Amino acid sequence: MSMKNEHLRSLPSVDKLLNTRDIQVLEDSFGRSLLTEAVQIVLNKERESILEHNNIQVSNYSELTNKIENWLQTETSLILQPIINATGVILHTNLGRAPLSKEAQEAIIAISKDYNTLEYDLDLGQRGSRGADVENLICRTTGSEDALVVNNNAAAVMLALKSLADQRGVVISRGQLVEIGGGFRIPDVIKQSEVSLVEVGTTNRTHAHDYHQAITEPHNDIALIMRAHHSNYNIIGFATEPNLQELVSIGLEHNIPILDDLGSGTLLDTSNFGITHEPTVQDSLNDGASLVCFSADKLLGGPQAGIIIGKKQLINRLRNHPLARAMRADKLCIAALSATLLHYIKDEATEKIPVWQMIAMDISTIKTRAQRVIDQVGGTLVSGLSTIGGGSLPGETLPTILVSLQVESTARFAQDMRNHKIIARIQDKQVVLDLRTVLPHHDDTLISILSNLLSIRI
Repeated sequence: MSMKNEHLRSLPSVDKLLNTRDIQVLEDSFGRSLLTEAVQIVLNKERESILEHNNIQVSNYSELTNKIENWLQTETSLILQPIINATGVILHTNLGRAPLSKEAQEAIIAISKDYNTLEYDLDLGQRGSRGADVENLICRTTGSEDALVVNNNAAAVMLALKSLADQRGVVISRGQLVEIGGGFRIPDVIKQSEVSLVEVGTTNRTHAHDYHQAITEPHNDIALIMRAHHSNYNIIGFATEPNLQELVSIGLEHNIPILDDLGSGTLLDTSNFGITHEPTVQDSLNDGASLVCFSADKLLGGPQAGIIIGKKQLINRLRNHPLARAMRADKLCIAALSATLLHYIKDEATEKIPVWQMIAMDISTIKTRAQRVIDQVGGTLVSGLSTIGGGSLPGETLPTILVSLQVESTARFAQDMRNHKIIARIQDKQVVLDLRTVLPHHDDTLISILSNLLSIRI
């Protein structure tokens, strides 16, 4: 017991430690209040260790300083951290989906560091409309009558339902009652919108007459027909459902608008890149949808946002709804989305938007980059597949060339890479990296980190 007491007495007081020169240096970076908290926590841990163990080695001043600095660095590190995505999943939901183009990044910086014209009309010298410019860009890109930007596609769907069908019925096929990432379900969105869900058909087969029957039932009071695109799953085999044009015809017959929830949504024809044709936003408009909702941070390649396009009269109803303010996009989103849309207007999407650069990347380019990694760190080239991800084009893949690393413990090495902000995948009991989803400016960093990790393992 006397040994423990001696060790406890050897610990400096909080004030004494705070007044040492090395600790005072930390105050310039972290402030007095946080520094004091760090000193108290470290000293408390030292006391707990002394009380729990016999003959413990008491930390000296230098060691205490290091522990205090480490605590401060950990506590003040940003939770969101940039990583290198070597998984081959282009729209990886867990990794932030679409990385932004250089121009979109620069737009965010330019708008965030100064005052801006978010709600100000320079020509008139008075208050302007938030989002008017970006919505004009959306209309120019898609050919829509009008557009509205909110904070994500779930918000877009909820706002449309609440504005157009509050306390009334919405018809949707049972085969479209989807669940997306995080347990987010279409029926729950409809329920929270205080709309009556009217399911028609079965999981695998829904017919036009099912919609007619539901609409003509007097007690249903149908205000909207909704289609939820199969953006993250496929129903194959003995399956059928009316296409969008058929739903539009049903809507016209009964004077009911059609809401088309595309989920991911694309402005480019994906069949031009060797994958299945994904219905474009323009396709939905051309087929007669009254409103079309889609995400901005998936195949569009922009920031997180929900975009609603369609009939001007309906968009105005959404824009004037009280919920629209709670769901509106902020200045940084509007800036990045505007820059992203300009890439489409300038016909440079595949050259400037990272998502489309990755989709369009030819296998010879991937092989050249992969070979450079192998030349520097070892490993072998193997054929593989990249995926689109993000609830887009389910089951669709792109051929790729993988870097396969032979290591003693794949799980341990994968953890080592994660510690250095590299996310790869384990395939056939090997750690593999897909350069398709590694942004080219990260190649040198990737090689450097792998070289160090592999030399340590050796």
